[in-house]
Amino acid sequence: MINVTVWNECRHEVEDEDVKEVYPETIGGCIVNNLEPFGFNLTLATLDDPEQGLSDELIENTDVLIWWGHRYHDELNDALIDKLQARVLAGMGLIMLHSSHHAKLFKRLMGTSCNLSWREAEGGERERVWCLKPSHPIAEGIPAQIELPQSEMYGEPFDIPEPDELIFNSWYQGGEVMRSGCTYTRGRGRVFFFSPGHETFPIFRNPHIIRVLANAIQWTNQSHQTGWSLGNWGRPEPLEPGAPRQTYFKKPRKLMVAEKLAASKKPK
Repeated sequence: MINVTVWNECRHEVEDEDVKEVYPETIGGCIVNNLEPFGFNLTLATLDDPEQGLSDELIENTDVLIWWGHRYHDELNDALIDKLQARVLAGMGLIMLHSSHHAKLFKRLMGTSCNLSWREAEGGERERVWCLKPSHPIAEGIPAQIELPQSEMYGEPFDIPEPDELIFNSWYQGGEVMRSGCTYTRGRGRVFFFSPGHETFPIFRNPHIIRVLANAIQWTNQSHQTGWSLGNWGRPEPLEPGAPRQTYFKKPRKLMVAEKLAASKKPK
């Protein structure tokens, strides 16, 4: 069984009546409830839980992390982001939703600003999510397009690295387009960014959107934990006989140079 942690700021649902009306069980709660029929082991975590919802034990036991954040990205502890980044590089799957494009973790993994264009039209506007790769595992069971009658416009330009694969592209009633379903690999970890999911519209009640998330969980989950992980390996013994041996390996070269320089400056 895949261990899935759904992390949600869970502040909008407390502070904003219009969000509370759409998601009385919270956004994260809605996602968890709708994913239950797929047979995952689901845990709900929020920003105001102890340890910002993500204890060391929970992080270690999470196979796939789903992340929804918006207003409070800067409150996340940098040490926590370090741990999450390390887990992604080690193989934890990551699904970033909607305004999580500005989450510390996503920007760290992308290495860019992750800025985009956006508009909140009164009452929302129509979004058509086009499936560009119907053969991809994330697109299993998904129609050619998903019609969302109310959505927030997220449009290009979107400052992200070129996706490994572009699974979905969105068109909006106002004419903009958006790379709305992107995959990446970071270390051994798989990352999926999916843009639909504004807090005042019931997008996470759409069965096709939930199916995308369920498929993405299966895809981002590591198929195996065996084999080796990339490391910064010192190799004092070369593979080929007769090759020059490594002359330093107990300390990083920068440290050795710094120590040598410091020693030279000491009074004799």
